[in-house]
Amino acid sequence: MFSFLRTFASVFIILMFIFILQSVWLYISELAGKGLDVFIILKFLWFVSPKLIPLVLPLTILVTSLMVFGSLSENYEFAAMKSTGISLQRAMRSLTYFILLLSVTAFFFANNVIPYSEYKWLNLRRNIQQFKPSMVIAEGQFNQIGEGFNIKVSEKYGDNDQFLKDVVIHKKEGKAKQNNTVIIAETGELTSEENSNTLSLILRNGNYYDDVQPKDQKKKLRKPFAKSYFEEYTINIDLTELNNKDVEKENKLSNHNMYNVSELRTEIDSLSTSFTKNISSFAENMHYRTGATKHFERKNKAIKNNVSVDTLLNLFKPNQQAEIIAIAINNINSTIETIKSKKVEFIVKNKRINKYEIALHEKYALGVACIILFFVGAPLGAIIRKGGMGLPMVIAILLFLTYHFIGIFAKNSAEDGTLHPFIATWLSTLILLPLGIWLTIRATTDQGIIDMDSFYQRIKRLFKKKEKNS
Repeated sequence: MFSFLRTFASVFIILMFIFILQSVWLYISELAGKGLDVFIILKFLWFVSPKLIPLVLPLTILVTSLMVFGSLSENYEFAAMKSTGISLQRAMRSLTYFILLLSVTAFFFANNVIPYSEYKWLNLRRNIQQFKPSMVIAEGQFNQIGEGFNIKVSEKYGDNDQFLKDVVIHKKEGKAKQNNTVIIAETGELTSEENSNTLSLILRNGNYYDDVQPKDQKKKLRKPFAKSYFEEYTINIDLTELNNKDVEKENKLSNHNMYNVSELRTEIDSLSTSFTKNISSFAENMHYRTGATKHFERKNKAIKNNVSVDTLLNLFKPNQQAEIIAIAINNINSTIETIKSKKVEFIVKNKRINKYEIALHEKYALGVACIILFFVGAPLGAIIRKGGMGLPMVIAILLFLTYHFIGIFAKNSAEDGTLHPFIATWLSTLILLPLGIWLTIRATTDQGIIDMDSFYQRIKRLFKKKEKNS
């Protein structure tokens, strides 16, 4: 027990450190070059760490089980136990209780800690993005910086994204904040002094357009404007509000990973009810738009009046039938386009519901996966009789990658509606369940993974039968 806990703690710390380094590499562009305090960076990593537990914990259990039980089997400690009447099940009993306790803890951790850390991480991430003016400027869209400036650029480049290309600026002035000034430049550069609340935007090779606002109504109808060309033009933007951004500011965020089990169930019920109502109302609307109800009423009226009709068109005069057909074709084309747009909308809504259902089942699947991976790793380590960081680590990584990638592919299929979210979430765990049962049976009966002697004997018997028949 002590050996397992010591190895478990060591492997967990090593794997956690590796995954945190991966997170740093993944989000380095959001942290570097913004003048952030070390405390804020550590806080960012602290909030992102709980998200890594669903990856690190199952892998830790699998690696630890393989290493510890492989080492015990390699040193013939299991043989000594069996000689004294201690079976493998009895040797695993205390560790089984520990894994069960760990699985329950993992569920409560996933249900309470991870949603809270997800919110705090996304909230901090959004606040950090406000620290650097160039990060506020997104390519290909208008972005508001300071008071009264909307800036659009086609491209950003440079070490700190300080150089801009194809700059368009709309400057709002007056109490009404009217957009009377437009500045267009080929290139621009963002510069500012350290600890300064003023951002200097240097524009080069551009034009300045200004709508003149005369007081005379007659002159205003002429829409006068002023235009000038410049080689270099500097705009100073007050960043007092931008620089006063608080990393502790609480933003309104919503994400399926931010909810616990009870909140997820409520959200799923609400989304499902709303989705069903939307489909029902859309179906009724489409049925009404076809005019089928009115046509059936007209046909029933004709039948009551003993008027024989083969088609609905025969109820109308010949000169009206062509118009009706043209209108029907236009209605059909319009209906098809409406259905296509609604189909996309329904796919998005269904995908959102599936994400919430996946998040719900993942909280339960984490604890069960810990138990199953223990019963895969422990008997497999006893069978291969090899401890240490070599072969057990290779086998553990291969098994975990198989488990992990099956889960990823299944969840991606569930988001698109190909698989049910319940099946997709539990698929990788259920695939390993028979493997764990089979390995446990083989280990408790002192059998290897493959009994080569029995295999060769069956091959020999097969050849002997063929010789006799010939």
